[in-house]
Amino acid sequence: MKRVFINEEWCLGCHLCEYNCFWSNSGKSDMILACKNRTIRSNLHIEDEGVNVHFAFNCRHCEDPYCVKACIAGALSKGEDGVVVIDKTKCVHCTSCVMACPYGALVENEEDDIMQKCELCSSTGHEPMCVLGCPNRALVYEER
Repeated sequence: MKRVFINEEWCLGCHLCEYNCFWSNSGKSDMILACKNRTIRSNLHIEDEGVNVHFAFNCRHCEDPYCVKACIAGALSKGEDGVVVIDKTKCVHCTSCVMACPYGALVENEEDDIMQKCELCSSTGHEPMCVLGCPNRALVYEER
């Protein structure tokens, strides 16, 4: 299964992947309209550790995902394609998935009181926007 990976040595720390992710999940046709005057809550997070050291926190769509097992509401599931998704109508915001995930991939969305995570832009029909918008090609969508 293809997943998003980061080549840390190529990452500039520009955070454009976060903006592209937020835009992709906003439902807006324009990035400026999606991001203007909004707190960016992307499903991928780039952490900056010192000078020129950047790494990504994103969902690895595990073979046997702990987050799915920990979800008390049954809101998380793994599809036949291997993508772990959240059913937002079932999420009760208990944060048990956050505690179970070893990659720090799930985050709270305070706006609608549900959890959010990378779903590989599976509803869009194209490669993940974080990968497409990376100016230095530090993010890749591939099997490893």
